[in-house]
Amino acid sequence: MVERYVMSIDQGTMSTRCILFDHQGRLASVAQREHRQHYAKPGWVEHDPAEIWSNLRRVVPRALRDAEAGPEQIAAIGIANQRETTVVWDRRTGHPVGNAIIWQDTRTDALVEELRRSTGDDFFLDRCGLSPATYFSAPRIRWLFDHVEGLRERAERGEVLFGTMESWLIWNLTGGPSGGLHITDVTNASRTMLMNIRTLTWDDELLGYFGVPRAMLPDIRPSAEGYGVARAVLPGVRIGAALGDQQAALFGQTCFAPGEAKCTYGTGSFLLLNTGTSLVRSRHGLLTTVGYKIGDEPPVYALEGPIAVTGSLVQWFRDRLGLIHSAPEIETLARSVEDNGGCYIVPAFSGLFAPHWRSDARGVIVGLTSYITKGHLARAVLEATGWQTREVVDAMNADSPEPLKALKVDGGMTANNLLMQFLADVLDVPVVRPMVSETVSLGAAYAAGLAVGYWPDLEGLRRNWHRAGQWLPTMDPGRRQAEYENWQRAVELSFGWLR
Repeated sequence: MVERYVMSIDQGTMSTRCILFDHQGRLASVAQREHRQHYAKPGWVEHDPAEIWSNLRRVVPRALRDAEAGPEQIAAIGIANQRETTVVWDRRTGHPVGNAIIWQDTRTDALVEELRRSTGDDFFLDRCGLSPATYFSAPRIRWLFDHVEGLRERAERGEVLFGTMESWLIWNLTGGPSGGLHITDVTNASRTMLMNIRTLTWDDELLGYFGVPRAMLPDIRPSAEGYGVARAVLPGVRIGAALGDQQAALFGQTCFAPGEAKCTYGTGSFLLLNTGTSLVRSRHGLLTTVGYKIGDEPPVYALEGPIAVTGSLVQWFRDRLGLIHSAPEIETLARSVEDNGGCYIVPAFSGLFAPHWRSDARGVIVGLTSYITKGHLARAVLEATGWQTREVVDAMNADSPEPLKALKVDGGMTANNLLMQFLADVLDVPVVRPMVSETVSLGAAYAAGLAVGYWPDLEGLRRNWHRAGQWLPTMDPGRRQAEYENWQRAVELSFGWLR
């Protein structure tokens, strides 16, 4: 019998990868290609959408070749993507009107501060579940209208289209200018500040507030549904799912029950807690978001705590300071000392995300003495990820009726055993890593497979999940509290540097 697979396309911040999964959720092949990061000005971060589309057309055939599979063996395609990243393109030519403005970009900070001063958070929280922040798409669309001559008028005439990365890729896969589908899913739409979090439709008041014409917006669809078939790259293969990358990781970690949580440790880190069909409005600096929606079933909601800088702090330590030659070396260097020597690093390179939401914050290193070595700095780099996670978990415990009992983890940083133990220590709960670490890709594959019947139900997916590692807390409670208080003092010193 010929093996059949589900293909996952993970369009991430640093690269685009294509992975084939079999019925047991095992990787059959992986192909990946990085794209350039464009930094035109301080705080600006951009990608070239045409380069990303070109990379997709390269990695898909390579993944098929490595698995010795043909397009006829692909049951469905699922797409996960970097969320909030804003792409605007010409409907007729298919050419982007400029580079994509990605989720890390902070050029809209002045606009966001004006929104918060003039309107307040409640107007937005009541409608989209989000407070104004440079993180989201709607302020970027408004910024583009204010800075690209004639763009607003072209949008009103329906000549240009907006989408996040999954919309851009699906439009191109399904025909582009020749009838491509212009769609998004509820998880990505929930990150724009334009979708009503209860009705799961574009909100007229929010559209009017930001001045975004409905004509440029994609149709909102469930996360798992038969969208259509590809006409490019894999002609005839069904596209069955799209999810924002962190919701895809929640799905890939099989966090299907309320109270189950995962954190993905990559460039940034993102902790999501399943709240079931209940929409929980955070009072402690978290985001209310759509976790996923399967076909006609009710949506599942989540609380999210995004952390802007975690893995990228290790990259900074390697590339900017030159204190290590490869990312894995940081664990060896950190183990050369017993503790951080009283040194703390707050990596607010472009402000702080949850639970603070301070765009005026900038990175600080505190506690420096002549005693500090590069080993202490390496440990402080890793510990910054642990303490930032602790802040988010504290906020979730305050918002949720049930405290966190365990944390499922995934992403590249989970290979660092010292960091995983530190997480368990500062959270005071077990930290668990699955056999398949590519949970973003796996979640997109699971959702697509469900949409076309490749997998029967959620319980079948649960049976595919297997534990690879577990870390239990061992830190003395007194030390945990004292060090956390030191961290909180360091965070306060990072505020107010951007005026």
